[in-house]
Amino acid sequence: MIKVLIADDQELIRESLKVVLDSKTNIEVTGTVANGQEVIQSIRESAPDIILMDIRMPKMDGVQCTRIVKEFNPVIKIIILTTFDDDEFVFDALKYGASGYLLKGVSMDELVASIETVYSGRAMINPEIATKVVRIFSQMAKGEQAIQVEERLVGELTKAEWKIVREIGKGASNKEIAETLYLSEGTVRNYLSIILNKLQLRDRTQLAIWVVQSHEFKNQQQG
Repeated sequence: MIKVLIADDQELIRESLKVVLDSKTNIEVTGTVANGQEVIQSIRESAPDIILMDIRMPKMDGVQCTRIVKEFNPVIKIIILTTFDDDEFVFDALKYGASGYLLKGVSMDELVASIETVYSGRAMINPEIATKVVRIFSQMAKGEQAIQVEERLVGELTKAEWKIVREIGKGASNKEIAETLYLSEGTVRNYLSIILNKLQLRDRTQLAIWVVQSHEFKNQQQG
């Protein structure tokens, strides 16, 4: 059973989503809330598997709420729901750990499929938004926010670690990397921690940006 919390400042949307999702045999709606502060309170009482998070809410918006939720309980997955496809929101929500980003115009079947996709450990991004995300990361890789790593640090990566880096470059999740390389998710997390430490990078986002711009990575792909 997939436990879902619905967060939206419009009561009509909250209740409509609840009715639809409650009709599914594999989904249970744990609650409906109107803002980010209520989300934080709700997950303390009953941790859902997934939060459907509106991006524009009073008191605390969906982006800041995503950051706090992922710090409080990183296991909870978040799908951002919005009528806005603003670049800043797209990047920040994903940067803070959102697993999905859907426009509110999607059909209920698409929404349910997205919930199931994210629950399985994969990411779900609207096609309209996917191209925007790629462009944002590409711009970051080429611009002032490009990530630099010393060549001597890159040389410390082992062949096994490069396999992980290759998958990060493809946008794979830990679960997908584990399945591809026949490893446990725990082993993948350990590898990722070692790689970040070796390259002196702060987080997975910095690693992903470096991968996009890295000549060393391109050479490894060809090797």
